[in-house]
Amino acid sequence: MISAFGADRVRAAEAALMSRLPEGELMRRASTGLAEVVRARLADRRAPRVVALVGPGNNGGDALYAVAHLAALGVACTVVHGPWRVHEGGAAAAVAAGAPLLGPGEDAVAAVAASDLVVDGVLGIGGRPGLPREARPWVEAVPDGAYVVGVDLPSGQDPGGEALDPDGVFADETVTFGVVKPVHLLPATEPAVGRLTVVDIGLDVPGGADVERLTRDDVARLWPVPGAHDDKYSRGVLGVVAGGEDYTGAPVLCCTAAVSAGVGMVRYVGTPTPESLVRSAVPEVVMGPGRVQAWVVGPGLDPRSRARGSAAQLDVAREAVASDLPVLLDAGGLDLLDGPREAPTLLTPHAGELARLLSRLGGSEVTREEVTREPLRHARAAGELAGATVLLKGSTTLVVPPPGSGGPVRSEDDAPAWLATAGAGDVLAGVVGTLLAAGLGPLDAGSLGALVHGVAADRANPGGPLRALAVAHGIPGTVADLLRRL
Repeated sequence: MISAFGADRVRAAEAALMSRLPEGELMRRASTGLAEVVRARLADRRAPRVVALVGPGNNGGDALYAVAHLAALGVACTVVHGPWRVHEGGAAAAVAAGAPLLGPGEDAVAAVAASDLVVDGVLGIGGRPGLPREARPWVEAVPDGAYVVGVDLPSGQDPGGEALDPDGVFADETVTFGVVKPVHLLPATEPAVGRLTVVDIGLDVPGGADVERLTRDDVARLWPVPGAHDDKYSRGVLGVVAGGEDYTGAPVLCCTAAVSAGVGMVRYVGTPTPESLVRSAVPEVVMGPGRVQAWVVGPGLDPRSRARGSAAQLDVAREAVASDLPVLLDAGGLDLLDGPREAPTLLTPHAGELARLLSRLGGSEVTREEVTREPLRHARAAGELAGATVLLKGSTTLVVPPPGSGGPVRSEDDAPAWLATAGAGDVLAGVVGTLLAAGLGPLDAGSLGALVHGVAADRANPGGPLRALAVAHGIPGTVADLLRRL
């Protein structure tokens, strides 16, 4: 598992560590690690030109000492800084090693425009989102072919990872020190981070993480594996209310995924056409309501449908929402939620569905663009209104526990971009529903299901277009391989 810690906690841990170390030792560790990473990235470039963008904080000091190390090895380096006081020791070391400093009014922009690699040390985790005015021309001048290395974070981006600054730095790689921070994992800012490299500086942050990411090595620890005395009922029975006469494919995908993920049994409630399709495609499924351990309600469900069988199907869906069982609400099922449930609840909207849910329950208009811009804030708002865990689907999947739970936020980023296709969410619902029926809580079920769903998509991806059904069929082999990592 990857654990990320907020800026205030990291800075307190850094202060505690510095009090036990010789003066300057922590910066020496950070800058040496940074220089080693930059040197490795320069290995394939002839006569590279490195430019460091240096701000007034400790990140600027890290960049200066790293440049001094590189310049001493013969790398052509230049330092660009604004009208602020830079780290004195780092500046002196850079100049002594042969790296000139260009301040305000000098030809800094031209130096940046001629660079092959840019070390971005303008702002660190203690900075506010947004670039200083003086640094904006530098960032705009970075050549398209230059490799950009962020120091701790891409400057201008929110250290808390809640919102992306489109005018901030977008790094090819970010080198962070000691521990991962929320900016590196959360969906708003992760696109600006690029490749993430963590340099060990001996830092230990006490307490639980603020943001977590499950890795493939976590699957064997969390996945429900049956024992010799288990049967289909003890493994978990999942009720699925999905599809309708207009959306007939969703239940096939959802039920296929659930069976492929190892559910004990699926009970499907639908209308005539999808019922016949599920009978044919997934013969293991039992038709009609009955005793279950958890429900998936909503993939392909249209609560406004008047087609034959829709009223009876909707009655079962409403009974599921009113029950004391764990429920996953997706797509049309989200329209059935009027307020908090007492039982475990997992909402699985995409950005547009979350915007509609917030607008309906919150009483003020929320747009898809607003959710996309600040996904964590809006997922938390939905969790507060619904008393639920919220899995916000996207290129990085966000899983936010309900308020007061004390649990961390989780983010998963395992799927290829080709998974952005119709039916992918139906498959995810089946996988996650299986885990809920097996007894996992919504946070673990959502994040573990998202990981396995993403890895299955990656394995099924032929390097081009990807069918959701191929992902569902690939789940058994994916789970088997991940369990063997134990």
